[in-house]
Parts: sequence; structure tokens; C-alpha cells
Amino acid sequence: MQYHYKHTHIYGILFFMHGPEQFIDTNTIMFLKLLLAMVLGGILGTERSVVARQPVGTRTFGLVSLGACLFIIVGNYVDTAFIGILNFDPLRIAAGVIMGIGFIGGGLIVFRGESLHGATTAAGMWVATAVGIAVGFGLYSLSIFATILALIMFTGMWYVEDRFKHWFTAHHHNNNVPSPSDPRQLS
Repeated sequence: MQYHYKHTHIYGILFFMHGPEQFIDTNTIMFLKLLLAMVLGGILGTERSVVARQPVGTRTFGLVSLGACLFIIVGNYVDTAFIGILNFDPLRIAAGVIMGIGFIGGGLIVFRGESLHGATTAAGMWVATAVGIAVGFGLYSLSIFATILALIMFTGMWYVEDRFKHWFTAHHHNNNVPSPSDPRQLS
């Protein structure tokens, strides 16, 4: 008796499943996903351009997040539109997007003399890409929370780091202890 009910229930689910189109986002949802990804990426980029005064800013971060989201939406659409016809994994698109942004981020990192510039901006673009991917997969709360955490790291931790640098510099100059950043004083 139990086997018969289970068998009938599975048959009912399979029989009344209309097709893969029930899993595909409507155009409105796809458009809203793209808009959310662009806005969240733009927020991260605004911090970089306004607070950190970096040349890579609102438009770049917004476009990176938008592009990442678009790749995921397309991957999800292809995956659900061709169920049973094509074996496709949307996470492979995410991996490709991450590799591509790694290449772009590597170009942002520049050595000038003894100092390194652009690493935080490159990391921020990587996070903006992840936010776009999360929005593309429909993880809205996660993407908003990740944006908030990135802003805390960009601004809040910058303040903490700056205060620590001032304290460290003042402490070492008052005690005539050589600063580790000046190799001439260590010899």
C-alpha cells in the first residue's frame, strides 16, 4: 500500500510538471537582478572613488557586478531551458567570471618603488564580482549583506588601520626606535 502511494505520488509530480519554463525567471526578475547587482557594485565603487580617491570607482564596480550577474543569469537560463537536452553547469560560468576578474584585478596592482598600489581596489572588484554572482543566483540577502561587510572593511577598517599607523609612528619616533619601514635605520 505504501509503495503504491509513493509510486503514484512520484508519477503525479512528473506528469503534472509542465516543463523547464517554470524554473526560468521572468524578464522582470532578470531585469531586477541586473539592477540590484549594478547598484550594489556601484555602492562599493563609490566608496573607492569618493573616500579612497581611487580612479576605479562607481561605474567600473557597477559594470563588473552587472556583468557577473548577467553571465550567471544567462548560465541559469541555458541550464533550465535545455534540461534533458544539454548537460550544463552554471557554476562553470561563475568560475570563468572569477578567473576573468582576477586577470583584470592583476592589472590594477602596481608597484611604485617600494610600495604596492591597487591591491584593495582589485580585491574590491573581486568582491563586486562575487556580489553580482550572488544576485544572479538569486541570493539577494547574502549579496546585500556582503556589500555591507565590504563597505565596513573599506571604510571602518581603513579608519582603524590609519589610527594604528599613527599610533605606531608616534610611539616609535618618541622612543627613538627605528621604524621597520625604513631599512636605512635598521643597519
